[in-house]
Amino acid sequence: MARFTIPREVYYGPGAMKELKVLKGHKKAIIVTGTNFMIENGSLEKLIGILKENGMQVQVFDKVESNPRISTVYRGAEIMRDYEPDVIVALGGGSPVDAAKAMWIFYENPELKFDDVKTPFSLPKMRRKAIFAAVGTTSGTGTEVTSFSVITEDDTKIKYPIADFEITPDIAIVDTEIPLSMSETLTADSGMDALTHAVEAYVATAQTDLTDCLAIKAAQMVFENLVDSYHGSAEARKNIHVAQNLAGMAFSNALLGIVHSLAHKVGVTYGVTHGRCNAIMLPYVIEYNSVVTEKRFADIARALGLNGATNKQLTNSLVEAIKILNGQLGIPLSYQAAGVDEKIFLDTLDTMAEAACGDPCTLFNPRKTEFENMKKVLRCCYYGTDVNF
Repeated sequence: MARFTIPREVYYGPGAMKELKVLKGHKKAIIVTGTNFMIENGSLEKLIGILKENGMQVQVFDKVESNPRISTVYRGAEIMRDYEPDVIVALGGGSPVDAAKAMWIFYENPELKFDDVKTPFSLPKMRRKAIFAAVGTTSGTGTEVTSFSVITEDDTKIKYPIADFEITPDIAIVDTEIPLSMSETLTADSGMDALTHAVEAYVATAQTDLTDCLAIKAAQMVFENLVDSYHGSAEARKNIHVAQNLAGMAFSNALLGIVHSLAHKVGVTYGVTHGRCNAIMLPYVIEYNSVVTEKRFADIARALGLNGATNKQLTNSLVEAIKILNGQLGIPLSYQAAGVDEKIFLDTLDTMAEAACGDPCTLFNPRKTEFENMKKVLRCCYYGTDVNF
């Protein structure tokens, strides 16, 4: 038997944030957000106004960094325990929403430590103190609908995904007006994150018919809209914001693969954003996984209208199409081309590969991947060489 879990309510479209009026009747809300960007584009002020109009007290935690640390999570949970909100509202891209999910865990379960929640799908029951609403502001992570939270360890700087359906938000807001203010770089990187979610979800070992249709539709929408979105088309940006939500629903239930296992480990070390890490590695991981799941990659290629008479030709077309898309978005085709120092790469290769082997996403990769092959894949991603093993 398979399970499919998404938020109970997903509101999407222009001005969808106002639908948080459904929270009327709750007493205290805490908003978790990140940088000044939410202040600059007016989203934070708008959200505070909506909550106060519905009779709620509102407190703001706005100290979430771009790669949220465990110490930040603990600090936020402590503030929540003092304030005692019955609603947690996360506002932002992946980092603030992921941080808020983790804060929620430790708010409701103060006896737990981070090591206690690393095992996938091991959390105790939630919602004894608060429900959770997420307002996604970037078009890539899909975190407003997922059962994932990615948190960075303070000392090692390694990211660890928390995975459990208990942290799937109760309410997701996909307001298509918010991403109109994103920069070109953020649009490109987050859009490729969404594409990676769709592709990895389609071939992951936990995929189902329910996740397949979402993954394919998301991939089609990204290919049709991302370049125009990158160049500022408002309509395309709205479409990408919906596409990343579909991809989020897909991967939250089908899980992911070693693109994300590696990205969780190398992004901070190499100084490359998560979405860009995924964009660089996706073609090489497709080549690697095609040994065991070529037909499913061919399915994606067919859905995108790519050329090829055989599954191998279609898979090759998919790899090439992603590389071309990266080029159109100004994304380099290797970590070396992205400016990652070779000495840093070689010095950390073993550590990064070993850590990626232990990432929960590796369990759902279609091809079993152990240390030596993980190293080989990462080397190909660094030097830009074809995967032929």
